[in-house]
Amino acid sequence: MDPFEIVQPLGTFVPILISIPHSSTHFPSELEFYYHRELISNPDDTDWYVDWLYDFVPDIGITTIKAPHSRFVVDLNRNPDDEPLYDDGRLITSVCPSTTFEGEPVYKYDPPDSLEIKRRVDLYFKPYHDQIRKILDGFLRNFGIALLFDAHSIRQEVKSIHQEAFPDFILGDNKGESAGKDFSRAAMRVLSTSDYSIAHNYLFRGGYITRSFGNPEKGIHALQLEMTKINYMDWRER
Repeated sequence: MDPFEIVQPLGTFVPILISIPHSSTHFPSELEFYYHRELISNPDDTDWYVDWLYDFVPDIGITTIKAPHSRFVVDLNRNPDDEPLYDDGRLITSVCPSTTFEGEPVYKYDPPDSLEIKRRVDLYFKPYHDQIRKILDGFLRNFGIALLFDAHSIRQEVKSIHQEAFPDFILGDNKGESAGKDFSRAAMRVLSTSDYSIAHNYLFRGGYITRSFGNPEKGIHALQLEMTKINYMDWRER
């Protein structure tokens, strides 16, 4: 299986790339044994169906890149050197998570060692990020500008991160460092026209994808949108 899936635009081509790194529930067959069986069957920290939410974007000229494997294999939105993204005391899972967001172990025995982590980073993480870089560089050559939109979802409440319920939508631009003000203002203006609760850089300001690629001075603007799953899923039915 390839380390990424590209959905090419069908409409008029525009310099926007949507990244969906956490919507897959697939585990490579050679790794399945090492995980708890109940996790394999229901990897709860998945950004369930986010790829479905954005399946309309090829018709308006937007390119999409998706990960074909679960975030529990390798998390494409974490620092590959496991440097923490936040320092506020929340539980932060690693590039090869050993626990869920609730702190529950995901492996039957020991988590992967440094050699196995490097193998997964080389096999899955780097190709995904290299492809993002390739696409954004192409946008810069052809348009002089590029927008990366990193799409995520999360349970409405995750006590290990925050004691209260999350806002419905959280836009992150790494406190203005990953995107120009005009881009962030435009996104916030659109989000604010709804009846949903909205936050900007509060609780989530963008993960490794947003922070590593966003470079407004060079014409690359990166935004992350985190939405609570209750907005589009009926958890009683799952």
